[in-house]
Amino acid sequence: MEEEVGGGQSPSINHHEYAATGLNFNGPLRGSAIQGLKKRAHAHGSRSWIKIDQIGNLNILDLDKATVMRHCSLPARDMRLLDPVFIYPSTILGRDQAIVVNLEQIRCIITADEVLLMNSLDACVVQYKSELSKRLQMNRDQSDDLPFEFRALELALELTCMSLDAQVCDEIEHLMDDDGDMAEMYLTEKKNKREAYSDLYLQENISSESGLLLAPVSPIGSVSGTGKLQRASSSLSSSKHGSGNSSSYNQEDINQLEMLLEAYFVVIDNTLNKLLSLKEYIDDTEDLINIKLGNVQNQLIQFELLLTAATFVVTIFAVVTGVFGMNFEAAIFNYPGAFNWVIFLTGVFCVMLYICFLIFFRHKKLLPL
Repeated sequence: MEEEVGGGQSPSINHHEYAATGLNFNGPLRGSAIQGLKKRAHAHGSRSWIKIDQIGNLNILDLDKATVMRHCSLPARDMRLLDPVFIYPSTILGRDQAIVVNLEQIRCIITADEVLLMNSLDACVVQYKSELSKRLQMNRDQSDDLPFEFRALELALELTCMSLDAQVCDEIEHLMDDDGDMAEMYLTEKKNKREAYSDLYLQENISSESGLLLAPVSPIGSVSGTGKLQRASSSLSSSKHGSGNSSSYNQEDINQLEMLLEAYFVVIDNTLNKLLSLKEYIDDTEDLINIKLGNVQNQLIQFELLLTAATFVVTIFAVVTGVFGMNFEAAIFNYPGAFNWVIFLTGVFCVMLYICFLIFFRHKKLLPL
């Protein structure tokens, strides 16, 4: 078996691969298998994951995408949502055996038995793994109404609420609108149904074999057992359907998850309303500042207009006095008081011209006079 695992030629590789990565604990591990699988994992681009089990134990694992997909029965598109290289909106997806959570920095896969958290040095990720481990260890001997997957999801929502992400509000609202999606997230119930189906199927096989060897099977018992098997099979298949069969779920089955989501939806909606009110206050303040700045700018323009008109009038007066200051012969210079009269009349003309400018500005409503 050791050579088969190292060479990768036997179907039993999957069993040992899960054991080597810490996802399954069925049997001891061998050194050559671990080394071979580590080489394969690094060759396929493994990532660091934090595994948190139901009792709060933490393990750091290097897992490649294919291993995680096989273990959690996830398609490749769900794994791309968790890739930190790509930027996707906040998403919560309920699958057959897992819940895919992408909330800001918290990117994890929640199953009925464990949480696979993408390892990161971000403060939110560190807080999530430490707080979840602490809560699971504290509540180890206490009965809790919420199953394991909902407690892990609750903590992710609680920490995400602190980051004030509005997309989470939309995602929770969309999730609450679809009863089928919420029913898909009852992983513990689906796991119990699968186990019950497997046990019932095994019992049927044992009873049929024992009936062939020991005694004939009663027709009544055979029909009854077949009916049980069909009912278990139908219940298992119904748990695998999505929102298209949401009418098959009873309202009582999703009340627990709905109340959990509603509590955080109210918190996020309240926070969003506060942010929207704050944004309105900021917009109003910005508008007020713009109005004041516009008023000051208008005052500056009015002052510049008055200054320009006064400069024009003074320029006319300076031109007249400059002409009479030139050294040339004219008959008007023969009269001693002629220059004073020219200056007086020019000054009066300039004042009247400036008043005309003011009246024109008042008429055009350019000045608040």
